Amino acid sequence: MDLTTLYYVLAVVLILVGLAGVILPALPGLPLVFAGMLLAAWAGDFQQIGWVPLVLLGLLTALSVAVDFFATVVGAKRVGASGKALFGAAVGTFAGLFFGPIGLFAGPFVGALLGELWHSREIGQATKVGLGTWLGIVLGVVLKLGLAFAMLGLFLFAWVF
Repeated sequence: MDLTTLYYVLAVVLILVGLAGVILPALPGLPLVFAGMLLAAWAGDFQQIGWVPLVLLGLLTALSVAVDFFATVVGAKRVGASGKALFGAAVGTFAGLFFGPIGLFAGPFVGALLGELWHSREIGQATKVGLGTWLGIVLGVVLKLGLAFAMLGLFLFAWVF
């Protein structure tokens, strides 16, 4: 296997791991996708992918980072979440990784709920905060999936044409 092929294989691995990271919160999803695409462009001496598609892909990646941050915060703040609820959501997201797909979806909710209860609020408010935080995270994942498909489409379009 020559070095260029190795670079392409590594680029595909980065893209696939990045796509998994769109759903798994412990991985920087779309930045990994972008890194894989950049590596593929570099491995091909930027013949198939030029600077214009790379700049657009970079902007979509930056947008994904902003979406990731703001979707969770806006979802939580909109329902009056405390800082402890946000901290709980982050811990719950990480802890949920160890419990498979159910943990990935339940972890942020449970973490935000417990964080809000820790903040000494009533169970009704804590539940509302947990759901708001969870909905923000889910909305963020949906938006990042859309960005991921847009990035893949742009990359493939630039590669072929």
